[in-house]
Amino acid sequence: MKTQPTPRDVVFSDGCAELLRFRPKAGVERSASFPLLLVPSIINRWYVLDLHAGSSVVEALVDAGIDTYCLEWGVAEDEDRYFEWDDLLARLARFVRATKRHSGSRQLGLLGYCMGGTLAAIHTALDPASVAALVNLAGPIDFSKCGTLAEMVDPRWFDPEAIASAGNIAPQQMQSGFIAMRPTTNLAKMLRWVDRMHDRDALERTAVLESWATDNVPFPAAAYVTYIKSLYQENALVRGEHYVGGRRVDLGSITCPVLTVTTSRDTICPPPAATALNERSGSTDTTVVEIPGGHVGAVVGSKASAKLYPALCEWLNARLSSEPATTAA
Repeated sequence: MKTQPTPRDVVFSDGCAELLRFRPKAGVERSASFPLLLVPSIINRWYVLDLHAGSSVVEALVDAGIDTYCLEWGVAEDEDRYFEWDDLLARLARFVRATKRHSGSRQLGLLGYCMGGTLAAIHTALDPASVAALVNLAGPIDFSKCGTLAEMVDPRWFDPEAIASAGNIAPQQMQSGFIAMRPTTNLAKMLRWVDRMHDRDALERTAVLESWATDNVPFPAAAYVTYIKSLYQENALVRGEHYVGGRRVDLGSITCPVLTVTTSRDTICPPPAATALNERSGSTDTTVVEIPGGHVGAVVGSKASAKLYPALCEWLNARLSSEPATTAA
């Protein structure tokens, strides 16, 4: 089963990061005036959003006529250990500008998944004029509502500076935390494999997902410290005390339409952690959609094509088509 099935081109690069633009589908008319930039998590590979045919957010967006781009964060190397949280947001801002420049539009839509949802919300608060519509796909905003993960990094027993003192946070370190949340995960996976031995298609889908799940990348050490301390331990974003580049991040500055997508069994970003964006933003057009499943399954699982993809495409086409772009794409 082919992963990353949607044809794409690299149209901009910045360090190890690349801007991907997915080729429009032949015979499909462009339905939205503004392009859409996908912002995945920085510790997971981007292609969870284009996992395989039939389980692809990207495929659904392109089929719906939305001009779709994606920020591929790349792989942090040892020398990137001093890459700060501010550097991360500055890179996102450059990719927003690159997307607007390449598409010829003065605004764009942002869709952030997981940590990418947090980053997309912060960017929108800092530069609201650049964003026509914002989608938070299971990204935490109120970190006090993050359940087990918040407990695990409680400052009484967790020191991010000590963890990061040896350099970037390795994928194995991050994975060990997720496994600690559900110690029987690997056993459950083995049992599911046995249950699906008769279903070749299901086995292939599971194999592709498992391949992505183990294809993680390091978290730059300096950015990790700020992420844990300021967002998880201090909950500074919701409190209005989070700063990027010396500027205070005010979620109330977000006035564009906001869609928050939650998943019913999400242990990484429980619904209240994500819906805080709608409650704290200054937008008068806010929507919440809950999708059955867990943090990843709701995005690429068997129900995603029937539940998530139509909801995203309908909402985005309505909000990204409010007025024409200033220049033809």
